[in-house]
Amino acid sequence: MIRAATSFILLLLTAPVGTEAVDVRDSGPVDLATFECRDINRSTMIQRVCYDRAQRAMIVGIKSGYDRFCELPPETFNGFMAAPSMGQFFNQNIRRLAPDGRYDCRAKLRPGS
Repeated sequence: MIRAATSFILLLLTAPVGTEAVDVRDSGPVDLATFECRDINRSTMIQRVCYDRAQRAMIVGIKSGYDRFCELPPETFNGFMAAPSMGQFFNQNIRRLAPDGRYDCRAKLRPGS
């Protein structure tokens, strides 16, 4: 029994570590290798948040899937993570519901934008 457990642990320790990718709505798979991800358990809406400070990109896991947001400043990300209501902050300041949709990656990719 101990030999089997030891073999299993060694197998886990020597297995190659692959990067994680998520399927983002409207843009397909995104490799999370450069993102810092956090599982969220204090929100009924937000399940996971991944942020890449260098790219200023954020991926948010919501019950129905993942969405990506572009050119999101670290200050906005920090405010989101510290907000008493993450869902309310997200809807009012980040999501496409924000007055100018400024963080909507799809708007950044349109010709002439």
